[in-house]
Amino acid sequence: MKRNDKLRIIFGRLIQAIPSIIGIIIVTFILTRALPGDPAVYFAGPAATEKSIQEIRTSLGLDKGMLEQFWIYASNLARGDLGVSVSTGLSVKEELIRRLPASLELTFLALLFSIGVALPLGIAAATRPNSWVDQFCRIVVTAGVSLPVFFTGLFMVYLFYYILGIAPAPLGRLDIIYLSPPSVTGFYTIDALLDGDFETFGAALSQMILPAITLGIFTLAPLARMTRGAMLQVLSSDFIRTARASGLKRSTVLYTYAFRNALLPILTTLGMVFSFMLGSNVLVEKVFAWPGIGSFAIEALIVSDYAAVQGFVLAMAILYVLLNLTIDIVYTLVDPRVGLES
Repeated sequence: MKRNDKLRIIFGRLIQAIPSIIGIIIVTFILTRALPGDPAVYFAGPAATEKSIQEIRTSLGLDKGMLEQFWIYASNLARGDLGVSVSTGLSVKEELIRRLPASLELTFLALLFSIGVALPLGIAAATRPNSWVDQFCRIVVTAGVSLPVFFTGLFMVYLFYYILGIAPAPLGRLDIIYLSPPSVTGFYTIDALLDGDFETFGAALSQMILPAITLGIFTLAPLARMTRGAMLQVLSSDFIRTARASGLKRSTVLYTYAFRNALLPILTTLGMVFSFMLGSNVLVEKVFAWPGIGSFAIEALIVSDYAAVQGFVLAMAILYVLLNLTIDIVYTLVDPRVGLES
């Protein structure tokens, strides 16, 4: 595929995403206004009078009609202004920029764990159907889907921190005895390595292990199941039988021919898993006191913080669009026919 064709496909995907983002903005704005509670009452405090509450409501623009409120919100959004969080008193944009790296770092580590377990397990189960490996794969898939994320997280904390004492306290990204590394990427592990501080790197990594495994267990189930199913289908194909009859090595047949042809449905599932991880982060972050955007969203929902909730949903929508765009690009690299058919 020519470079211009690839750029045209990428540009087309971005154009197609614009109506979706606009629809998300409108729906989120309407739904946040339906939340119970009054942010002006929360911001004014328990000793506030009706007059002070009304003044705060006016300053927040909540005394205006819905259409006028939306017009003000859309105008500010066009300038890159996401508003001010009532719960923290800071800019929503600043809060998201500060918290997003924590969520992404945890999600990427969980995704690496999920891929590292699910792909070999799915391939092994497909090459040995009805064996103990296949049965173990089914047990892992069933357990991963059945166990709620918060239950797995609490069990991990109880077992490895409270009973065995081999895991650090679930109190955020770093223990209180460590200082945060100089911020370059926002990822504590990478920033610590860039600073040459291996002790802080080890501490940050140890804090992430339990929440990453908790999130990874829940998401490796669909990935392992899809890998097994896709490999079983490809391994029964005629070209695989031909490759085996030609005397090719087992590893060449399995990884060069079978796995590459099974990669497209696996990539599709991987994209869904990653987007689902971003949503599941909310529960994991609350269990492990992780200061990401998931915790920020929960706190904003409790106090009906309109600007924070809208900013969180918009950030998630943009991440989802970028993720789908990345998957489309990877599709064209793995199988150029996908881009041509598009």
